[in-house]
Amino acid sequence: MIYFDQAASSFPKPKEVTNAVIEVLTEYGANPGRGGHQLASKAAAKIYETRVELATLFGLKDPRRVVFTQNATGALNQAIFGLSLKAGDHVITTSYEHNSVRRPLEALKKKIGIEITYIQPDVNGDFNSIKLENAIQANTKLLVVTHGSNLTGIIMPIEKLADIAKRNNIIFMVDASQTAGILPIYMDEIGIDLLAFAGHKGLMGPQGTGALLINKNIELTPMLTGGTGHSSEMVEQPDELPDRLESGTLNTPGIAGLLEGVRFVKNKGLDKIFEHEKELTNACIKGLQSIDKVHVFGPDLYEKRLAVVPFIIEGIDSQEVAMILDQHYQIAVRAGLHCSPLAHESIGTIAIGGTLRASFGVYNTLDEVEKLITAVEEIKQGYFG
Repeated sequence: MIYFDQAASSFPKPKEVTNAVIEVLTEYGANPGRGGHQLASKAAAKIYETRVELATLFGLKDPRRVVFTQNATGALNQAIFGLSLKAGDHVITTSYEHNSVRRPLEALKKKIGIEITYIQPDVNGDFNSIKLENAIQANTKLLVVTHGSNLTGIIMPIEKLADIAKRNNIIFMVDASQTAGILPIYMDEIGIDLLAFAGHKGLMGPQGTGALLINKNIELTPMLTGGTGHSSEMVEQPDELPDRLESGTLNTPGIAGLLEGVRFVKNKGLDKIFEHEKELTNACIKGLQSIDKVHVFGPDLYEKRLAVVPFIIEGIDSQEVAMILDQHYQIAVRAGLHCSPLAHESIGTIAIGGTLRASFGVYNTLDEVEKLITAVEEIKQGYFG
């Protein structure tokens, strides 16, 4: 099987990741922070080691402010709901957000009456700074953006946005689900207050892992309360991070795997990973654009972008094309709305049920890309001759 659904979950995983998960399950799978015996201590040490590695990778000074979650959705929900926004508070976001951002915001709008403004970047991900500044109100509390679109691959100018947020005393949150492990991100240097990401995408970790990184000036109300392994005599949730936001047993096997995924990415080098994926992406775009009736969406060909290529074959349902690619060509792509309906509205594909999406990773090859292009050409020929 040729796997071109890396934007959903990276596959295959490095052998170091698999080995780390197995090691926890077979050698020290005790409850971290819930006992003083050797196995619990070893599990807790592995958890802390991963916090330090993530804090270092993303330029966060205090590893205790790395909070583990089940996925990016959990991290984003904890951040959005944990800020305790009030009726009348204003949030600015973009039309390219995943539902993991849009739905919590819309839930708060319905429940307590926050206000939301959706800003649309241009096709290459840039913003009209004047329009963005004009959207800021006296009650604007939060600017939350995806760093990279899971639909078109556009890369948002988070440095510019962070500067605007700082000058206007607005909390700045970044969803790095598509860019963590692909692009360099340094929270303190850029000015990011909250950074959320999944562990199972560019960071090459197992599914069921994610994190929320919280800068020192931000305090959040926990979404869950319960056992933390420490301060058990207290009726209320402890104030100290990460315990305040990490009730319940952590996913030690997954976090150990994530640690090795992070190390794999660091050893390989973000620049080399990005350049490899860029080569595949450009080859795919050029090949698909050469086929009659195939339409490719997203940034201009040589614009800096992520390894995500949305496309359609005019006159053929995208779900049907995906099924043919899967069953007849052993090529896995994703069809539909990709949990980003506003992004599809932005590129004009909502009415046709979305697009096909091919997304590439570190283990994909140019030969595989050529097979996709050939398959799309054959499918088109089969329908139209």
